[in-house]
Amino acid sequence: MKRSFNLYTLLFLILSGFTTFFLNSCQPNEKKLQQYISEQNPMDIPDLIERKGALATAIEWTKTKEKVAELKAKIAKKPEDTKLRLQAATIFITEQRITGEHHFYYAAIEKILNGVLTLDPNNFEAKVYKASLRMSQHQFADAKKIAEEARVINPNNAYVYGILVDANVELGNYAEAVEVSDKMQALKPSLESYSRASYLREIYGDNNGAIEAMKLAVKAGLSGSEPQSWSRNILGDLYYNTGKIDEAEATYAENLLLRPSYAPSMAGLAKIEAQKKNYPKALALLDSANSIMQQNSFGEQKADVYAAMGDTAKAAAQYKDVQKLLIFDAATPGHSVSLELTKSFIKTNQWDSAHKYAMMEFSVRPKNIDVNNELAWIAYNTKDMAKAKEYLKAAQSTGSKNPELLKRATAINNSKS
Repeated sequence: MKRSFNLYTLLFLILSGFTTFFLNSCQPNEKKLQQYISEQNPMDIPDLIERKGALATAIEWTKTKEKVAELKAKIAKKPEDTKLRLQAATIFITEQRITGEHHFYYAAIEKILNGVLTLDPNNFEAKVYKASLRMSQHQFADAKKIAEEARVINPNNAYVYGILVDANVELGNYAEAVEVSDKMQALKPSLESYSRASYLREIYGDNNGAIEAMKLAVKAGLSGSEPQSWSRNILGDLYYNTGKIDEAEATYAENLLLRPSYAPSMAGLAKIEAQKKNYPKALALLDSANSIMQQNSFGEQKADVYAAMGDTAKAAAQYKDVQKLLIFDAATPGHSVSLELTKSFIKTNQWDSAHKYAMMEFSVRPKNIDVNNELAWIAYNTKDMAKAKEYLKAAQSTGSKNPELLKRATAINNSKS
């Protein structure tokens, strides 16, 4: 059910997500970067990480570095200025989204926001950004709590309702998510509000409605901007998941025409090439995407391609690498990837491990349909049909037409066990 680049990741652009978020390979300098952040004066603004590869040549990179340098100089002269600090936080948020360097940027963003909240404990923007950060860390209950605090401060700001939509979706509070989504659209029809309406329609099984709402989101975005590219990529995913392959291919290609380094659309085209059995081209696209932005989903998609090719050895090795990265990421304080680990272990038929991580997720959000979908499949494959049907009922509670869920439901309901 999860869309890649979950909605709450869109929050880290001015409007999430996501969860989908980025999982980088363990770089040897990560511990040093974390240590660097912690050793700095709590009120200092951290430095940006130098971009690599194609991202380093992007037009906005030079301007981004210049702006951060300018803000740091101004903050040094006026350390009490929370508006300057929030400008810096916004840049770091956007940079995390573009580069996928979340191990560093999550800590850096929290540091900046904590500085603002030290100066002004009831700062609305800082609370909203912190709630967004918690969403990207998959700390959904905490995100909702902080967003509710922000809503008390400013009940007429559409931004905070976007976080509440996302948090309630992830927690399985779907009726509440619809309610706050309607409130968000009433306050500000926008790319962000249309995106959320689209996701909720998809959750409730209205795929055509989801496509129409996402078209509105694309239309509302600035041409070639990252938020518009995100929305168009989700539109491509919706086309793909509903069997409209030609429309999906054209949508991903349009994204790359407007933004050639947009890695998620390279991965989208890779899905289409794999479906056509053009496996070398699919792998090349995924390698290109990964060279721009190291992301767990690209690695897992590559493993899927190897499996489709019948190269079980390469597939197994690739899945194992992904799982190592996920386990490393799970060790990051305050960050949860239990559902991602569950899905990966299901693909490799490691049912005990899959169940372990699925139950970790179930313990904090038992009403979420994605979590119940995975648990239903685990129970089915471990011959616990009573549990499989129990979890399946919860997974189908919204009427979702997710292709994977429908396929699993057929298998479970037709089982004679």
